[in-house]
Amino acid sequence: MPEELNGTTIAFLVAPEGAEQVELTEPWKTVEAVGGTPKLVSTADGEVQAFHHLDRGDTFTVDVTADAARADDFDALVLPGGVANPDFLRADESAVAFVKAFFDAGKPVAAICHAPWTLIEADVVRGRTLTSYPSLQTDLRNAGATWQDEEVVVCRSGPNTLITSRNPNDLPAFNSKLTIEFAKTSA
Repeated sequence: MPEELNGTTIAFLVAPEGAEQVELTEPWKTVEAVGGTPKLVSTADGEVQAFHHLDRGDTFTVDVTADAARADDFDALVLPGGVANPDFLRADESAVAFVKAFFDAGKPVAAICHAPWTLIEADVVRGRTLTSYPSLQTDLRNAGATWQDEEVVVCRSGPNTLITSRNPNDLPAFNSKLTIEFAKTSA
């Protein structure tokens, strides 16, 4: 029986442009399928432009901006990847503060692909074990994390649970683990 997320609201934080579409849409569908309510948070109002690697994908309507959003209004956070997405997010103070607030509140966070760049900027990876797209491993180690080349890594060694995966090929394992871990906090 799949885990249930009934009554949970999950923030998906993306920049106005550059999120890898499948890393946004597949976890989003998973959250909906088990009764959760996903909300799109971005650094600007309007719509965000997703990508299929380097090609433009679909656009998605923003529910709330990062400067207006509060971690207290959500049960968990998902950080989709794409190369440009976390690079834009880590340069935005409101986005970084939003991410850090989830760690300060002890709420679960799931990040895939290049998304850990935003975690590095929020200074929340020191002493944690995680994975990412392989090109980030030196950045993560330099920020004090232990990097593993695994399909999905669940780290409980900090104030919250952190779920990470490497790339879109890992989405089935990533979605399964985020559902299990998010359900623990909603129980």
